[in-house]
Amino acid sequence: MKAPSQIRNLVTGGAGFLGSHLVDRLMKAGEEVICIDNFHTGRKKNVEHWIGNPYFELIRHDVTEPILLEVDRIWHLACPASPIHYQLNPIKTAKTSFLGTYNMLGLARRVEARLLLASSSEVYGNPEIHPQPESYKGCVNTIGIRSCYDEGKRIAETLCNDYLRMNNTQVRIARIFNTYGPRMLPDDGRVISNFIVQSLTKKPLTIYGKGSQSRSFCYVDDLIEGLIRLMNSSYSNPVNIGNPDEITISEVADLISKKFDNNEGFEYLEMPIDDPYRRQPVIDFARQNLKWEPKVSFIDGIEETCSYFRDYFSH
Repeated sequence: MKAPSQIRNLVTGGAGFLGSHLVDRLMKAGEEVICIDNFHTGRKKNVEHWIGNPYFELIRHDVTEPILLEVDRIWHLACPASPIHYQLNPIKTAKTSFLGTYNMLGLARRVEARLLLASSSEVYGNPEIHPQPESYKGCVNTIGIRSCYDEGKRIAETLCNDYLRMNNTQVRIARIFNTYGPRMLPDDGRVISNFIVQSLTKKPLTIYGKGSQSRSFCYVDDLIEGLIRLMNSSYSNPVNIGNPDEITISEVADLISKKFDNNEGFEYLEMPIDDPYRRQPVIDFARQNLKWEPKVSFIDGIEETCSYFRDYFSH
């Protein structure tokens, strides 16, 4: 029987990159955690250290199917987040965002739980304004190869707000910007993991376009802290959670190649279709209302991530 003050959490996608770090934080805080994952991109290894703990439960489940559980909070993170993975089966990706969110909101309504949606900066598409505040409506190609994810996150936000308006369901919406850190998949196609794996294996670093496009990278520990503060807040509109420090892809490539003494140079390829040229969050709201902003520098975060991949490939 749980203690009266103990919160029971459901984390969808809890064995994935972000989900497993969230599980760690919640478990270390002494809360109960039910982790569900279909293991499409999640890995049991990411949460196996909690198996056997009486406050932890792991369930293999796909969120496109309903599930009945008694929980207080739902952290809805389930969905492939890298283009390589979400474009493998775009229909399944769209179903995960729509049906998965629909099912989790239905559960939240039934058990009166609070739900946090892991939305994405991809709702802004290839932005026409820079940097991007929460008020920006976005520029998304509805029929492009990325739209299964971009539009999936947009409809997920719509569902959250309709449940709020119709049923007074408690929702929190985090628009997550590029995140990196330990437990990234080596084959997920994201720029930081790509560069690290290519450097470790002494291959040329693959740069799409001229490398002048920019991103704003947030270390995973900072991101999880932002999610927790948002969940604990009373704010139901979307909130940008990301690092506002902008860096070009060429600068990232130089930094990582030097860290591994990789002298293989760079290979330049065509830009992927609909790939955003610039991406940078305005985080004024998070700073003022959540008292949150990133603390980990890019140099320190990259060091931790490189250490993880060195260990990963040494075993």
